[in-house]
Amino acid sequence: MRFIQEEPIVAKRERKLSLWMLTWPIFIELFLQFLLGAADTLMVSRISDDAVAVVGFSNQLFSALMTLFVTVASGAGILIAQRLGAGRGDQARKIGIMALSVSFWIGLAISVVLYVAPSEVSSMLQLPEELLPLANTYISIVGGGMVLVAIMSALSTAIRSTGNTRGPMYIAIGMNVFHVVLNYGFIFGEFGLPEWGLMGVALSTVISRLLACVVLFIMFLRTFDEPIFLRHLGLFDRGLFKDVMRIGWPLGVNMACWVFSQLAIFSFIATIGSLELAARTYMNTLESVCFLLGYSLALAIQIRIAHLFGAGQFKEAYKAAYSALWIGLALVIVNACLLYLFGGQILSIFTKDPEIIALGISLLGLNLILQPAKMLNMALTNSLNAIGDTRFTMWVSLLSMAIIATGLSYTLGIMMGWGLIGIYICMIADEYVRGIISVFRWRGQKFLRKAAAAQNHDSTSAHTDRVRNESALDV
Repeated sequence: MRFIQEEPIVAKRERKLSLWMLTWPIFIELFLQFLLGAADTLMVSRISDDAVAVVGFSNQLFSALMTLFVTVASGAGILIAQRLGAGRGDQARKIGIMALSVSFWIGLAISVVLYVAPSEVSSMLQLPEELLPLANTYISIVGGGMVLVAIMSALSTAIRSTGNTRGPMYIAIGMNVFHVVLNYGFIFGEFGLPEWGLMGVALSTVISRLLACVVLFIMFLRTFDEPIFLRHLGLFDRGLFKDVMRIGWPLGVNMACWVFSQLAIFSFIATIGSLELAARTYMNTLESVCFLLGYSLALAIQIRIAHLFGAGQFKEAYKAAYSALWIGLALVIVNACLLYLFGGQILSIFTKDPEIIALGISLLGLNLILQPAKMLNMALTNSLNAIGDTRFTMWVSLLSMAIIATGLSYTLGIMMGWGLIGIYICMIADEYVRGIISVFRWRGQKFLRKAAAAQNHDSTSAHTDRVRNESALDV
């Protein structure tokens, strides 16, 4: 009778953690974030191409700084999923609370620096002098609100790691709709709002993020089996936090490698000219279409594999990575081909500058080669991270991005004069090198075999202890 009562609960849990049920809300959330970026780019393009270049450059800076608090959020997310898979909900709850607290303080420190010294940061990153006035305005406002991004990252990661991917999706819908409406009002002076141009776009971003933080926080308080009250926000477990950082700091370095290499590449492009910088910003928007579904699958499979790994289902975890990879490759290739066919027309929506459009079209063919490599990386790297093999992915990223993505980009793109095309070739080479190495690492199953051996040892020890106890009772 007890088995009959528990079976529907197990079945419900399996459906909740199925690849499809995890993926589609993440995809919608990411798609709405893409629409937010596309709407920003399209609306800002009505101000000027210089404004577009500033937004693209600033967003790369913000992405680089996000690694400081995403380190904690990402490590916490993986451990929350593993602990829930192992049936340790109390530890998962503590980890979520600690991630929120630490992320808040890191985000607050970043906000203070960007609000106080935007011009110094822009100059240090070699932004063209004619763009500095716009950059100072945008970075001081949006950068001053980076603490909100830190809070959103910690909250949404914790919520998604429990298997609830729908909640953050609904909040993303509301945030994006509100942001687009505010953007329109501030840029064009509608709805009784002042016509503030790029400053209005920055304010719109901060206001929409603030509202999203409030709703996410309310949802977070009821995310785990035991509710969280305000008095619990000071909870801190040194042992659990050490586990978070053991997984999290290599993830942070991994992400830092990527965003800082992208920031360096943007700096290289900025030295070529503002036209190339605008073209790269537009291409970032277009390329997002190619891997949205693939990236959604990669995030979903990380959650699923972490739960399976925590539950001791190692064979299922191993096979799950390949299922996500093949589906993702098919989707990415189809999207890249469609973008290749219609990318020129889409670019003309964002800008009327024929030089920018011509440069963007020349990159669409290379994008056909780039996107499958990105999918390979996302699926296998996230799978390795889900089982705690984060140091390996860190070292691969550190070496490949430093030598190929950054060093070789400067050599070919700047020193040898290949420009944006040369930089793209180096980006493609970096993705394929990391992807192929990750395939061999996953096939080796080092962490899965080690965990399976530990599980068998624990089972054997428990059986031996039980036999000894029974023998003692018989005597």
